[in-house]
Amino acid sequence: MAIPQLSPEERQAALEKAKAARIKRAEVRDELKSGKLTLAKVLEMKNDPVVGRMKVSTLIETMPGYGKAKAEKIMKELQIAESRRLRGLGERQQTALLERLG
Repeated sequence: MAIPQLSPEERQAALEKAKAARIKRAEVRDELKSGKLTLAKVLEMKNDPVVGRMKVSTLIETMPGYGKAKAEKIMKELQIAESRRLRGLGERQQTALLERLG
């Protein structure tokens, strides 16, 4: 697949859009870490185009008391692929995740 040739204006707009998405995902992670948001609320936001692209492993690691090792273990237990993003979670996976962490 060829990389599209963008004009400088289009490239700048794409960079700004990507930056805004990264900032929003970071805000969601910070609010989850501080307790302002619950896991259930974040999972409800999975249809948001920006939040939905967050990896499930990143979400678990963000929660207080969880790191990479625990996140990997939980994802294996719940049979969630390590590359899975929030938008791609099925109902059973979402319910299992809430039961395990919520």
